[in-house]
Amino acid sequence: MANNQSVRRHLDAFTRGRIIGKLEEGRSVTSVAAEFGIAHSIVSRLWRQFQTTGTDIRGFSSGRPRGTTPADDRYIVLQARRNRRQTAGEITRHTTQATGRPISRFTVARKLHGGGLFARRPVRCVPLTPAHLRRRSLWCREHRNWRDNEWGRVLFTDKSRFSLSSDSRRILIWREQGSRNHLSNIIERDRYGGRGVLVWGGILLGSRTDLRIFDAGFSQRDPLL
Repeated sequence: MANNQSVRRHLDAFTRGRIIGKLEEGRSVTSVAAEFGIAHSIVSRLWRQFQTTGTDIRGFSSGRPRGTTPADDRYIVLQARRNRRQTAGEITRHTTQATGRPISRFTVARKLHGGGLFARRPVRCVPLTPAHLRRRSLWCREHRNWRDNEWGRVLFTDKSRFSLSSDSRRILIWREQGSRNHLSNIIERDRYGGRGVLVWGGILLGSRTDLRIFDAGFSQRDPLL
């Protein structure tokens, strides 16, 4: 333990910044530790402190104050809320240009955390057009007075496509805690790359069908699905 703390305290500020930067980009702790040739536990503690306190390892830095005003802090948070897909580096560049003063990416991340914004993966969904929404609303109004015996003759079916390839883009957004399913934090997507499978199933009152799995080669537009 003492040896690990000694190594961590002797990492220069530039190296610590590079480590945090790579972790913010979505790299795993294991891969970053291997790249820098240091113990997994050192990188893990460094990352945990950054996420928990937002001080981005200030305890191991020279303690030089960061020169942001309350107006700068509000501007940083506002940028992230206007475009939640911006990285901390992009917000840093915009803020530096706007204020005319150099501001570090770690300071920006700390101010975002202070404003309740954290980098998280967005929820993905298949987009619905206005026509889809109108038809669904009309269908619900037409069937709102149906009784159990009428619903018992209805079979609801659905299909989902699962991609077998990984998503290496690692898109992150800035969002508040507890707002995962808010519309502004959802990315609509209906295109899938690589090989995948289709899973089809149905439900009815008190029962359900077996799941059917279709391998690659079946079109999502197949009328039988």
